[in-house]
Amino acid sequence: MTAAARRRRTARGAGAETAPPARLRRAARGAVVVVAELARRLWRYLWPSTAGRRNRAYLRDRLVALPLLAVVAFGTLGWAYTDVRDDSEYLRGRLAPALIGLANAKASLFIAQGEAEENLDEAGAVELGGLSERYRTRVARATQSLNQVTRSGALTVAEEQELRVVSALVVDYTGWIGRAQGHANDAVLRDAELTYARSMLCSAPVAATDRQDRYPPCPAVTGSGATSIVDRVTGLERQLRERLAERASWGGGVVTAAVVSGLALVLFAAGLWHSVMFLRRRFRIRLSLPLAAAALPLLAVPLLTADALLAQDAQTRSAPLAHSLAAQTSPETETIAEERPFDGPDPHAIGVLETRIDERLSDGRLPFLDGAGPVVLPAGLLSAGLVGGALHAYRREYLVVARPGAVS
Repeated sequence: MTAAARRRRTARGAGAETAPPARLRRAARGAVVVVAELARRLWRYLWPSTAGRRNRAYLRDRLVALPLLAVVAFGTLGWAYTDVRDDSEYLRGRLAPALIGLANAKASLFIAQGEAEENLDEAGAVELGGLSERYRTRVARATQSLNQVTRSGALTVAEEQELRVVSALVVDYTGWIGRAQGHANDAVLRDAELTYARSMLCSAPVAATDRQDRYPPCPAVTGSGATSIVDRVTGLERQLRERLAERASWGGGVVTAAVVSGLALVLFAAGLWHSVMFLRRRFRIRLSLPLAAAALPLLAVPLLTADALLAQDAQTRSAPLAHSLAAQTSPETETIAEERPFDGPDPHAIGVLETRIDERLSDGRLPFLDGAGPVVLPAGLLSAGLVGGALHAYRREYLVVARPGAVS
């Protein structure tokens, strides 16, 4: 191979090695040009100047930008507002009733267990009248509460299956209480069957120091050992509280939609104002009625924003109450409230917490805006149509009457 051939081959190799960086530089320069042009157009829209601008070009820019901004602004606003409002309705109509039902079921079963043990200690009374009315009422209330949780619509398929297991365990639990009642005169069998019934209710055995308590502590067990009724109910409560906290927090999608909507609304309002001023100076139109009508949906934006903030605040403040339903209610509180109703409401009673959650979520909204979410996007589309139609009509009329040689 001659020296000249070697130089040509080396030059081709060097060109091949430097070709990708050259293409990248050209692509980078093209991207910079595109970004600069977009920035220039955006700045021209943000701070438009009619000096030296042709009427036709100004109207063409507004004819494209304003309808697009209206659709983006009201579309994202409607989505974010509807999402926040739907979360409030979901918490109030589904999650909160499910948590209340689980708390009622758990407390009722503890009260029923205490009543059964107290009644069976008096074997003669049981033989004469059976278990007390409170026991029967509490068992029925527990079963009813579990059924209401199933119908609440707050559970996933797996959680519904878990709740059906709980309902079956409750039936089996009452069966063992019935066996203990049948052996009321046999202390050994009766105590064994009561102990087994309590083991179905609570995994942890009763400590020696708590044997005299009417409602001894029952800490929940997690993991593979969570097999009792209380363990499973506590697990469901935990999952529902986590879902409530997730719904009550500001989601990333809602925050992004709110930011995009806010920027688009500001640009839309500024563009409408500059367009009205342009028409007044250039076309001697004192007030464009279509553009004024297109601006009317902007008046609802502060109300929608205030309503969404109220709903989000109510959701946030309902989370501690939901935690109290699972952590601070107790069978002692429910028994005292039942036996001494005139002592005043206990702040940790299930009924009191239920009322406070419902009131908080009900008050966290502007009632006259109920059902306004689905109307936001159509209002934006109508506004975009009015703006686009009006500017198109002005531009078409201007092109018809413009004379050759006139300013265009």
